[in-house]
Amino acid sequence: MDRISRYIMRQLVLGMIVTTVVLSGMFWLTRSVQLVELLINRGLSASTFMYLTMLSVPNLLYFALPIAAFVVIAFFYSKLNSDRELVVLRAAGVSNLSIAKPALLIGLVLTGISYSFAMYFTPTSHQKFRDLQWNIRYSFSHVLLKEGVFNTVSDELTIYIRERNGEADLRGVLVHDDRDPNNPVTYIAERGVLVEGNLGPRVIVFDGSRQQLDRKTGKLSILYFDRTPIELDGIVNKPSARYREPRERTLAELLVLKKEDLGNPNDYGKFVVEIHQRFTGPMMVLSFVLVTIAFSLVGSFSRQGQGKRMVAATLVNILIAVANLGFANLAAKSLDLVPTLYATALLPTTVCLILLVYHPRFRNPFARPASGVA
Repeated sequence: MDRISRYIMRQLVLGMIVTTVVLSGMFWLTRSVQLVELLINRGLSASTFMYLTMLSVPNLLYFALPIAAFVVIAFFYSKLNSDRELVVLRAAGVSNLSIAKPALLIGLVLTGISYSFAMYFTPTSHQKFRDLQWNIRYSFSHVLLKEGVFNTVSDELTIYIRERNGEADLRGVLVHDDRDPNNPVTYIAERGVLVEGNLGPRVIVFDGSRQQLDRKTGKLSILYFDRTPIELDGIVNKPSARYREPRERTLAELLVLKKEDLGNPNDYGKFVVEIHQRFTGPMMVLSFVLVTIAFSLVGSFSRQGQGKRMVAATLVNILIAVANLGFANLAAKSLDLVPTLYATALLPTTVCLILLVYHPRFRNPFARPASGVA
């Protein structure tokens, strides 16, 4: 690699690192805000919350890489143009393909990284994320009991908690149990502990009273206790199995999956499209890179800068991403459209490579010829 290529490569690598970290941090912060409800309302520990958000990182990086590549390449090559460095390089006989070579190498490396995310890291982390989210949602220790309000956990059971310390320690407990319509019971206790019993979650309450009303006779009986359990079976209706989305299945699982293996055969198209997206999705990185380079280098020099070209490159990249997403949704309904996924990824790459190799210089057809030229 010559000195010019090393200079361009160094600037692009530094820009990619900074931009990827910033974009990933922004995406991670947005994702953390969406999950903060689990920390506040479910009594989730800080370590579990951090682990849950970190499982989102591979998916965030997968989406951040093409955006970071576009931003860095667009900025750097625009800077080369504004500093007249591109003019000097072209005057020295350096071809567009040679100038674009460092960006192409970075695009190929990022494409390889994206394939590792698409094939392994993203589905694996997404599966762990969904498993942990599933366990939190249906775990006895994270039953949704908000403090300071009446929690209607079922049609027959209402629980009030004055204060909740951590996951299981409850203070100021009131439980109204109407599961027996003829003998409703109300428990009032100083404190309680949320534990897991043989029949499911239960609250063990201390230092309180049990008030039971016999609706037939209208008689109210009160029993004072030091300690008594209250079964909460039925408030956590955990399904027997969790539906696994296409995104959280490994490529090996998707390749051997049959329509009869699915609960809903209509979802078969989504799983087939997911296989092809694992192969075409990472190609979008190289497509973004080549489109940006082509708009930066192809054509004649402009003293007005490359603002319009970068706007055009942005619109083209957005169009490619939207087309890929749109064709993926359509292909899930009609598998005959699967080849369009490869077309949206490969066609821009092919066209831009041709333009870089032949480096045409577009001329303004309305420009007047210089004086003395016929």
